[in-house]
Amino acid sequence: MGGLRFERLDALRAAAIVWMAAYHFCYDLNLFGFIRENFYSDPFWTTQRTAIVSLFLFCAGLGQAVAWQQGQGWPRFWRRWGQVAGCAVLVSLGSYLMFPRSFIYFGVLHGIAVMLIVTRLTAGWGRWLWPLGLAAIVLPQFVQHPFFDTRWTNWLGLITRKPVTEDYVPLLPWLGVMWWGLAAGQWMLAQRPGWLAGGVPRTLAPLARLGRWSLSFYMLHQPVFIGALAALVWLSR
Repeated sequence: MGGLRFERLDALRAAAIVWMAAYHFCYDLNLFGFIRENFYSDPFWTTQRTAIVSLFLFCAGLGQAVAWQQGQGWPRFWRRWGQVAGCAVLVSLGSYLMFPRSFIYFGVLHGIAVMLIVTRLTAGWGRWLWPLGLAAIVLPQFVQHPFFDTRWTNWLGLITRKPVTEDYVPLLPWLGVMWWGLAAGQWMLAQRPGWLAGGVPRTLAPLARLGRWSLSFYMLHQPVFIGALAALVWLSR
């Protein structure tokens, strides 16, 4: 299994980040006044955000299934985790410069950093990952308390009101999506390895290559978009 290529998983991961980049570009166009859209309440945008984050986290779960199957050791895990956590800190710092009142303190990378540890510790739970994932997704619909509305506690997700922040991906319900990705990945590797492993058509090869650099792409695309649009606004004036 360790010698197999997982280009299909890479391509799926890339599809998620390309969709995310397209969404962010539209958000930036709105930020600079080129379009007028409500990204906070319009179902067209909020539904897309939910789908994008779901696909992104599901792919992260699939990736953890591959790492578990290949016997990834803790040192390698912590190196990758450090990259994700470090990038999450950079996102917080960068967003604070642009949005000091609504900066990102627990967005998608922050959530992934926590969920990676949880999924790593629970990767051996087998079929229990399916009901646990369902419970994680459903629980915030039935359990909310004002205690979880503070910046120090709302990362758990059991909130009564959504915090003011540009990106918010709490542990619940999103851990459930990543658990399902982990469970689905383990099932596919055991029963249908060809669904994840193997090559892709030549037309999708660039997408598979991009998927191997997903974190770098994620970190670079917004500075490029924002810088280009800011330059365009400046030149037009």
